[in-house]
Amino acid sequence: MTNTQILLAQRPVGLPDASTWNVVETEVPELEDGQLLIRSIYISLDPAMRGWLRDIRSYLPPVQIGEVMRAGAVGQVVASKHPEFAKGDYVNGWTGVQQYAISDGSMLYKVQKGLAPMPTYLSTLGMPGFTAYFGLLRVGKPVEGDTVLISGAAGAVGSVVGQIAKIKGCRVVGIAGGPEKCKYVKEELGFDETIDYKNENVVDAIKRTCPKGVNVYFDNVGGEILDAALGRLAFGARVAICGAISQYNNTAAVKGPSNYLSLLVNRATMEGFVVIDYTKEYGTAAREMGGWMAAGKLKSKEFIVEGIEKFPTTLLRLFNGDKLGKLVLKVGEE
Repeated sequence: MTNTQILLAQRPVGLPDASTWNVVETEVPELEDGQLLIRSIYISLDPAMRGWLRDIRSYLPPVQIGEVMRAGAVGQVVASKHPEFAKGDYVNGWTGVQQYAISDGSMLYKVQKGLAPMPTYLSTLGMPGFTAYFGLLRVGKPVEGDTVLISGAAGAVGSVVGQIAKIKGCRVVGIAGGPEKCKYVKEELGFDETIDYKNENVVDAIKRTCPKGVNVYFDNVGGEILDAALGRLAFGARVAICGAISQYNNTAAVKGPSNYLSLLVNRATMEGFVVIDYTKEYGTAAREMGGWMAAGKLKSKEFIVEGIEKFPTTLLRLFNGDKLGKLVLKVGEE
């Protein structure tokens, strides 16, 4: 059995390009006791991937040169010598950018095909959804009536953050790039207001849409937009730092916020978080969000590109904004 794999060839400076990757064909080895073989169906593409390419200390070790690119995926077990997984099971886990993966079962859990569309297990009922759930509810701590401001509002995480905030009775303002994304966030997802950072002054727009200040700011982009949000915090505000996609491909030093004294003046807090800290509670989040989806209160949107060979170019859609919702690569049949 032949396996197509995407390996890290060299660490990129700025945006990854074709020279960053090696596409190789390898033979799938025989299973040992305690292992299972997974056929990948959908692979998750996430902004965090860019951080994993840096040879720096972080919450996960960097992907090493010559290794399969790290990625979450859903797939089907095609052979098993593991007592907890059987042939035919559908699973979600960190299996990498490859058509087949051998696993010892760690960091792997079963999913039910038919309960939700398979790509949803990589979006709203997967890591992005859990990131939104725990980041907003545990770090942002919204209270009914709060104004919640979200950057990257049309993305996989931001779109779910805003919907959960609405479920919790908050007033929600989303920052997104371009009329199409702003229309989607407001008309389809039910945000109260939107800010088009590509076509209006963000500082003025935050003042307009958040006249009483920002109680919760959920940051996915960093940079100038983070600075603008800090300048409009309400007393006792909470800032949840989820990501900084505007800074990931910088060739210069990362730009930090100059408005940080607003935290002092407003007795506000700014806290970073990583979703893997809540791994033991994923089941709780999945059940509650699944209930919201069944009730029509929470929508999920995936942008699917087909073909493992398209990984290098598809990854760039995360950084040029050429997608709507969660970016997923289809590499096999369900």
